[in-house]
Amino acid sequence: MSTKIAKTTLAAALAAGLLAGTAQAYEAGNWIGRVGAWGVFPKSDNLSLAPGVDLDVDSGYSLGFNFTYMVNPNIGVELILALPFKHDVELTGAGKVAETYQLPPTLFLQYHFIPTGTVHPYVGVGLNYTFFFNEDGTGALSGTDVSLDSSWGLAGEMGVDIDMAPNWFLNATVMYMDIDTKLKLDGVGVGTVTIDPWVVGLNIGTRF
Repeated sequence: MSTKIAKTTLAAALAAGLLAGTAQAYEAGNWIGRVGAWGVFPKSDNLSLAPGVDLDVDSGYSLGFNFTYMVNPNIGVELILALPFKHDVELTGAGKVAETYQLPPTLFLQYHFIPTGTVHPYVGVGLNYTFFFNEDGTGALSGTDVSLDSSWGLAGEMGVDIDMAPNWFLNATVMYMDIDTKLKLDGVGVGTVTIDPWVVGLNIGTRF
């Protein structure tokens, strides 16, 4: 489901490129800012507790933003930030048993294929840090102390900037993040929750 969303987002962005406006070239020393609506779509079956019994982390949505510094017309360094994402956690046969918030700051090294023209596709590789907070047990785990450790992992991204007006553009980005966190209930380790989400963002951006 999440990979389908990612492919659809990029396809829509490339179609929008047909309506692109004035071309704006990337140059060394440019700063680029983007802000928009982001969704985090975890893989399914995030932690298997027994045959047929799994924990699943639901999707989360929030406002995301990032800043890129262009080292030269092709190479950029990007910092990904966002407002907190809220995720529900469900247990097979029991429904929602917990909820948590997370922040996923990520640093990317990007390569921009076409620094001139009106459509600017790029890819990036980087390092993600995910911080979980305000974990809360609900339903079958109501009153239980739920804890999720912070996570470090690799990340990759594909995106495209589409010029619409001088120094303004539309952006679509798809990221994959390696996020694994240890789950504890009342201080006792239960296992590793493998989240590994696709992150999809639709943004408006400016360069200065």
